[in-house]
Amino acid sequence: MSYYAEYMNSIENPHEFWAEKAADLPWYKAPQTILSTDENGIQRWFADGEMNTTYMALDYHVESGRGDQDALIYDSPVTGVKRRLSYREMRDEVAKFAGVLKAQGVKKGDRVVIYMPMVPEALIAMYAVARLGAIHSVVFGGFAPHELAVRIDDAEPKVIVSTSCGVEVSKVIEYKPMLDQAIELSAHKPNACIILQREQARAELTAGRDIDWSEAMASAEPADCVPVKGTDPLYILYTSGTTGKPKGVVRDNGGHAVAMKYSMKAIYDMEPGDVFWAASDVGWVVGHSYIVYAPLLAGCTTIVYEGKPVRTPDAGAFWRVCEEYGAKALFAAPTAFRAIKKEDPDAALLQNYDLSSVKTIFMAGERLDPPTYDWTVEKTGKPVIDHWWQTETGWAICGNLMGVEPKAPKPGSATLPVPGFNVKILDSEGRELPPGEQGAIAIKLPLPPSCLPTVWGDFERFRTGYLSDFPGYYTSGDGGYKDEDGYVFIMGRTDDVINVAGHRLSTGEMEEIVAAHPAVAECAVIGIADSLKGQAPVGLVLLKDGVEIDEEQLQGELVAMVRKEIGPIACFQRALVVQRLPKTRSGKILRKLLRQIADGQSYTVPSTIDDPASLEEIEAIMDSHGLVARG
Repeated sequence: MSYYAEYMNSIENPHEFWAEKAADLPWYKAPQTILSTDENGIQRWFADGEMNTTYMALDYHVESGRGDQDALIYDSPVTGVKRRLSYREMRDEVAKFAGVLKAQGVKKGDRVVIYMPMVPEALIAMYAVARLGAIHSVVFGGFAPHELAVRIDDAEPKVIVSTSCGVEVSKVIEYKPMLDQAIELSAHKPNACIILQREQARAELTAGRDIDWSEAMASAEPADCVPVKGTDPLYILYTSGTTGKPKGVVRDNGGHAVAMKYSMKAIYDMEPGDVFWAASDVGWVVGHSYIVYAPLLAGCTTIVYEGKPVRTPDAGAFWRVCEEYGAKALFAAPTAFRAIKKEDPDAALLQNYDLSSVKTIFMAGERLDPPTYDWTVEKTGKPVIDHWWQTETGWAICGNLMGVEPKAPKPGSATLPVPGFNVKILDSEGRELPPGEQGAIAIKLPLPPSCLPTVWGDFERFRTGYLSDFPGYYTSGDGGYKDEDGYVFIMGRTDDVINVAGHRLSTGEMEEIVAAHPAVAECAVIGIADSLKGQAPVGLVLLKDGVEIDEEQLQGELVAMVRKEIGPIACFQRALVVQRLPKTRSGKILRKLLRQIADGQSYTVPSTIDDPASLEEIEAIMDSHGLVARG
């Protein structure tokens, strides 16, 4: 089937389209009501279906003869440990840990917080919670105690599952003291904490509350799968960077399973038995969807990697993993490839590895700038597929359907809307804009399966945050445009559009131009207050390793490039060289914080930041150039 036939069928006949996709999964009771409306007026998928996500992802494959295939490959260059778990071994470990949780009173509908690094036990815990029909909330390993505490108070878990430590490139991070402090700070107290002891730093357990993972597993009685409805929650995932009360995205069991299974073939072109590697973290939505659930729902093998794209041990780490395990697809954020490019600009280390197993490289999580796209295509010789999605949707809104009909990619574009997502570009009045004009990216309701139906415990926050701007639409918060072929270009958050002398200009477009300079490894362009024009763009530039260039010369060249590509209307006149850019741990540049610094506003350093000192450095550099507003 062609892409357009598949897409239009999903938009014009959503009931039939998604009923057909749901039939690809082993339900206990197949859904008859495909789309219905809940008490909040939100349309929901597969409400009367009965299922269990863990059964669909593990038990079913064992029963179908896939029990000896690798379900999970664990590779930890930071500890030197490698491990494989077959589908049968994974099912048995999950059933036993579900028994551990059940012995602590965890039942259908209860919440379990999981605070762990990239270890197989994190996946085992997630699947064990789902096996019992309970709801997991994974908190990124190493989150500060306060951030963990507010999530504990919001989710109110019966049990917390954690570990003694996480292991980074050059340090060991003890989790248990942070967990203890978080529980002390939180009003809600869990009944028990189950702690996986790691040899790099063993933890002292709290008597009467803490349980040793290994000891509990040794005496556990395996637990069976508990049937749930299609609209029963599978998990809560708190969006990163929130301040105050966190925002818990809720994911249904049924819609999630259907979207995950469908996407593995449609988007990623994966077949049962193929090896899929999403180089992310279980604490983020990419990890939930494409490390934990989608590969196993599709009968594939997933790779769990406890390392970095560089320094574990070098910039050839990704290529080594792909060769060693025969990965068919590699999925990572553009920032990972920029890091590799920065340390090994000529990709010399790539020559040491055979990437013949890799058919496609996928990128998401942030805008894929054309220079990174071009470098990756040139050096690997592989198709590079950009796709765009959000924590709220759980899977791609726009992408290139490699398993349906691959389209010619356009650098800077996430290609075309994925089936089920009726993507529109709207002006401030909610009118659809013609090709080439930038506006707010919105999705016409109903949202397809897997998208959030609410915010945990706060439907009104969901309604006002996502549904109120344009009635009948979900507001993505991102801005962009469609070209004449319908390709979607994401230009950044809507507040990354700056107003220069009455002209709305995309900082994302300027970043593409700046990043194309041969000396530039990475950049961010922000708008700062300008007394004459309202706002003016400033570039913050990170140089490639080993590059030496006069800053004034570089600034002149960048100004000329932007002027040539956009015109003098851009008013791009300043570019500052910085040593590092402030990012979240998932690799997103904290542009809002940079704007707050430039505007002289007070700001809160988010718990998601990877390198807090980078903010002070940039503030000092901007201040020395007179770019921090005073008063």
